[in-house]
Amino acid sequence: MTETADIAILGGGIVGLATALTLQSRLPGARIVVLEKEAAPALHQTGRNSGVIHAGVYYAPGSLKARFCREGAEATRAFCDEHGLPHETTGKLIVATGEDELPRMRALLARAQANGIAISEIAATEAQAWEPNIRVAGALWSPDTGIVDFGAVARRMADLFTERGGAIRLNTRVTAASEDAAGIRLTTPSGEVHAGRAVICAGLHADRMAAAMGLDPVFRIIPFRGEYFRIRNQPADLVRRLIYPVPDPERPFLGVHLTRKMDGGFTVGPNAVLAMKREGYAKTDISPADLAATFGWPGFWRMLGRNLGPALSELSASALRGLYLKKVQRYCPRITGAHLTPYRAGVRAQAVARDGKLIDDFLFLRGRHSLHVCNAPSPAATSALPIGAHIADQLLAEG
Repeated sequence: MTETADIAILGGGIVGLATALTLQSRLPGARIVVLEKEAAPALHQTGRNSGVIHAGVYYAPGSLKARFCREGAEATRAFCDEHGLPHETTGKLIVATGEDELPRMRALLARAQANGIAISEIAATEAQAWEPNIRVAGALWSPDTGIVDFGAVARRMADLFTERGGAIRLNTRVTAASEDAAGIRLTTPSGEVHAGRAVICAGLHADRMAAAMGLDPVFRIIPFRGEYFRIRNQPADLVRRLIYPVPDPERPFLGVHLTRKMDGGFTVGPNAVLAMKREGYAKTDISPADLAATFGWPGFWRMLGRNLGPALSELSASALRGLYLKKVQRYCPRITGAHLTPYRAGVRAQAVARDGKLIDDFLFLRGRHSLHVCNAPSPAATSALPIGAHIADQLLAEG
């Protein structure tokens, strides 16, 4: 069976669905089809993150991250309000737990201010009064940070897309892809999809799809598992805001944070450990092919060499709950091991260059008739709507 479409979108996560909605609104009557290999949308990075609507505190001024996050936070809240999806603007405290962290905290303040983000420094005494259960030597207050269920947002996008005439093909894995003068050919177990243009939002498989369509990706996707715990047997007002540590500049990720959840309660996490499989949510998940792809990439070893200390620290904390707990107790000492119960893990698709540098911003590659989302790290969920608009701009500019 062969299906034809004007535009095919590979990947039913929140970025793919936001792109589908945007293209649908700009091209009334166009045949747009989304191909998703799972039985439902948003089962990978979209549905396995912290659920935080980021305000844009951390990102380099002038970067796509900074721009898309600032626009995306507002767009996400507006989308939720329009479609009756619950969300909450909790605000976030970024806490320094010792005097040695204050210079880094103030450097972060300057970066956020350069991005035009609403943020302020508050004294330790004030932060302690706001959050009596938190140990703090100083703090930054980000009032516009919030929480939402991004899986629910993505599912609503999927419903809107199909209600307006779009097609979503679930359980449809693309096994081969090619691009020629006539357009795009995508092979699936149920037949082929021929499209004039395509957007590839393949997440953990972004490098493979780019290579399959004749591009030369100068990066590889290295999967990092982020492990979370849900906090039990604590009062509903354990904290009223999100609590983040001051990020360590030697580590590429933000550190273990304490997050309120839309369904009640709290989680802590994530850490960042190498996953042995691109969709390896359990420690026992292993794929020889995925490991070979990781270990065969020179950039992996260069990255590891630059980050060996932090990598060993993260691995140790993953293996020993007591070490993980210490990361939490630095700012919330009342939490003990008895309060932690395992929560669903996520796997982050991190693009790593050949020289070992982590690609820190969104990365897009163009094919002849395709646009590939090659790196969409946090805050991709927050930023999905402006990313979708950007993709539509780029794709339609090609004529």
